[in-house]
Parts: sequence; structure tokens; C-alpha cells
Amino acid sequence: MQEQNYHEAATYIASRLPQKAQIAIILGSGLGELGEAISNKTVIPYGEIPHFAKSTAVGHKGNLICGELGGVPVIAMQGRFHYYEGYPMEMVTFPVRVMKLLGVKTLFVSNAAGGVNTSFKVGDLMIITDHINNMPNPLVGLNMETFGVRFPDMTRAYDREYVAKAKEIAKELKLELKEGVYVGLTGPSYETPAEYKFWGSVGGDAIGMSTVPEVIVARHAGLRVFGMSVITNEGYHFADDFVNDADDVIRAAKAAGERMEKLFIELVKRI
Repeated sequence: MQEQNYHEAATYIASRLPQKAQIAIILGSGLGELGEAISNKTVIPYGEIPHFAKSTAVGHKGNLICGELGGVPVIAMQGRFHYYEGYPMEMVTFPVRVMKLLGVKTLFVSNAAGGVNTSFKVGDLMIITDHINNMPNPLVGLNMETFGVRFPDMTRAYDREYVAKAKEIAKELKLELKEGVYVGLTGPSYETPAEYKFWGSVGGDAIGMSTVPEVIVARHAGLRVFGMSVITNEGYHFADDFVNDADDVIRAAKAAGERMEKLFIELVKRI
């Protein structure tokens, strides 16, 4: 990917922005409704933005929304790009670097995930405290020095100050939160029972097919990150008639979306 492509995309988006924003939000499967809570918004379909990919995943609307959330200027992606869609990692993470060029300093990421922690239930909200990457690293190749150093530190990929604030807000709003490690896998096939068991045994709490590449690129570019998973299925007990179903995942994510929306709005206002 040529660096010029990032600048062309950023220049186009900037020409459409009603105001600058320092916070960006990536909304995962079934979580795009948070975009409807954004006021004074400008909606830009991905197809209009130079060099942006097309979002083909179920539950991803494919719009960039610029406006205000809780009175704070934000840029939100209604849908992301995935490696399993056939896009190279430079395309999966392309929007993150564009956000950096637009002046974004903080990235919120959300996703639908399968729970492998046996204390998790469908509908739980999990703050991501760390991750395990089992996808190609998006920084492989020539390093773009304008964005970050060759070997970025990932010790604190998920901002501990934001985690603490989110927990305070949840307590005020009487929202139950889980915390855990997110495992990023390529998909698109769901995991086998043996794979669920394996990832749980090595420290994973939830499994998904996104988020990690974006977080790596965000940290490479110096962005602060807050991440949250909605647990949409339980990957630790399997009845004879159990199947993983994408429609069920979307329904579970939407059902939990309202609680995540309340938390995000308050957190945006406090950072």
C-alpha cells in the first residue's frame, strides 16, 4: 500500500467532515446501531472514500459516520473489514491509519465474540484487557516510519486508564462487566469444540475474527485503545443439537448493544 493512498482517503474524508474528532469507534458485527445515536451526523458510504474496501460481512452496514456522541465529536465505522473477506492486512487496517491522519488520538474497538471463559454468558460485555494474535501481523513488510517505529511495544495495548474509567462508569450505571483476553483468529469457519477448549486453556477468554490487527496498527501509530467484546455464544458446552449460527450472533450482539452504547457514550465524555 502506498502512503499516498492513506493521504488521499484522509483528504477526502476531511473535506466532508463537519468538525474534527479525536475519537474514532469501530463497530463490530451487530453493533452498528450505536451509529444511530450519533447526532449532527454526516454519513459517508465506504464506496465513496478513495481506496476504502467494501464491507461484505453480515451485520456491517459499510458507512463512515461523523458527528457527535454525547456531545463529543467522533468518527464511527459502521462495519469493519476482515481478513476472511479476502482482504490483505493492509486493507483490513487501512482505516486506522487514515484516522491517524485525520487527527484521531483514541480508538474504540468493539466486536461480537464467542466466550470460552466458563463464567461468561450470552449477552455479557467484556472489556478487552489483552489479546492473543493468531492472524498475520499487519506490520509485516516495510515499516511506514511516518506512522510508527519498526518494533512497537504491545505491553499495554489496551489503555489501562480507560479500563479503569469504564469500570467506574459501569458501577455508576449498574452494568455488569467482564474482563478478559481476546483471541484473534482468521475465520471464517467457527471453531471446533477442541479449538475452543485449547484457546481457553492457554489464557483466552473470548474468541473472534477481528479487532487484533486494528489494535496493532493503532498502537503502532500511537493511538490509545479501548476494546470491548459482546459475548454472543458460549464455546464451552455443546449440546447434541448445538451449532454456531451467524444470525444468532447478530441477534445476541444487537440485544446487548444498548448497554454497550450507554457505556461508550459516558466513556467518550470522560476522556
